[in-house]
Amino acid sequence: MTAIEQTEAARPRGTRLPRRARRNQLLGAAQEVFVAQGYHAAAMDDIAERAGVSKPVLYQHFPGKLDLYLALLDQHCEALLLAVRGALASTTDNKLRVAATMDAYFAYVEDEGGAFRLVFESDLTNEPAVRERVDRVSLQCAEAISDVIAEDTGLSKDESMLLAVGLGGVSQVVARYWLSSESPVARETAVGLLTSLAWRGIAGFPLHGTDAGQGGQGAQS
Repeated sequence: MTAIEQTEAARPRGTRLPRRARRNQLLGAAQEVFVAQGYHAAAMDDIAERAGVSKPVLYQHFPGKLDLYLALLDQHCEALLLAVRGALASTTDNKLRVAATMDAYFAYVEDEGGAFRLVFESDLTNEPAVRERVDRVSLQCAEAISDVIAEDTGLSKDESMLLAVGLGGVSQVVARYWLSSESPVARETAVGLLTSLAWRGIAGFPLHGTDAGQGGQGAQS
């Protein structure tokens, strides 16, 4: 059950919920308000009303709006990182790994809750705590991709990291464009196109330990 589904299930005012369930409900309501209005325009009153609770109940769980926003950001940064790591671990075929990783970003931005906007399109990036979290998850995703590249190609850590940042950056930028432009291209087709583009580049690096003369095998299993 998503945070928003938990909000819908637990919204009636006056219902007593276990602390964890109430927290999840409040996070779901906050996500709806922050995604729709942005951080600056959102008010704790709006979030409490959306959740169907009093403001004192909201403040029992989150001392302020920034605390609530950061808790929500932590939740969705973790979800992105788990999705990328899961994609990389889903197969040992490197071309399929590229496709799975690209699709992880597309699935993340396509989620109906719009949580990706808090991570990639926040109106609060001038806040150090927000900037640190956004930068950290981008770095962690790149590091996960970089580890696979370094292991398979024998490239240095720094070289692998440059390639990984490129792959992750292209994935999220294209996925966001695909969603915001309401592209008629189906998600599967879009992922396939982006995978073909990335694969033509990454496959040029030979597998670690193979004959350098057999270039083009680097991303192949």
